[in-house]
Amino acid sequence: MTRSVGIVVPAYRPDLERLADYVAALRSALSPAVVRIELDAPRPDALERLADVPATVNAVDARRGKGAAITAGFEAIADDVDVLAFADADGSTPAPSLASVVEPVVEGDADLSVGSRRHPAADIASHQTFARRRLGDGFAWMARRLLDEQLYDYQCGAKALTTTAWRSVRPHLYEAGFAWDIELIAVAGALGERIVEVPVRWEDRPGSTVSTVDTSYRLARALFSSRHRARLIKEHSLHTFIESTRDHEPALVDRLGETAETPE
Repeated sequence: MTRSVGIVVPAYRPDLERLADYVAALRSALSPAVVRIELDAPRPDALERLADVPATVNAVDARRGKGAAITAGFEAIADDVDVLAFADADGSTPAPSLASVVEPVVEGDADLSVGSRRHPAADIASHQTFARRRLGDGFAWMARRLLDEQLYDYQCGAKALTTTAWRSVRPHLYEAGFAWDIELIAVAGALGERIVEVPVRWEDRPGSTVSTVDTSYRLARALFSSRHRARLIKEHSLHTFIESTRDHEPALVDRLGETAETPE
């Protein structure tokens, strides 16, 4: 039986023409059952300009953060599809590459498929800035030493998973911003989900909304918290004790109604 696919595109003040073209390309390459754009803090003319785009557009006045936007989108469509995927709105991962990421999940060979810009077989059409490359390389190096999941790339904006896997991981996700990807991978691994890494073609786009100034701190913090979440799932005694001394924050899925701005 062919598995149906739903795609969520998180977008914060995107290039609307590029986004429209990207959605059309996603439709052509993957024939998804649904494409849903989670649009944060839209410009006044955004909804009008996206009116003819073949996608559901959910616009929210506040900036929720990438993780919160994807989570909201997944929650909205999970009952209607078998496979959930997301891709960044700038189209840095071309539609055919996202199709390659989705394929192992559709075929039943993986529960979570992770697109990878740093895989030896990845095709880099245009690079990030030097500073962002060094930041990404350093983060990947640290992640491989702190997490059980040994990947080349943890942060590429192209991933897919089964709705069954999503329902397993969702209660354990807390990161609302760009560090959501890290937590997703760590939690999925701790729950025993099958993870594969798929090389992609990467076309870097200028104008990222992620600041390199505070990114190092936020990613490092997220790595340690993701490691902690994974150890909790595995009932590691030290991490269970640490958790018992803390106030319990609601999981991200339980905080979706909040509208406070989340810095990326």
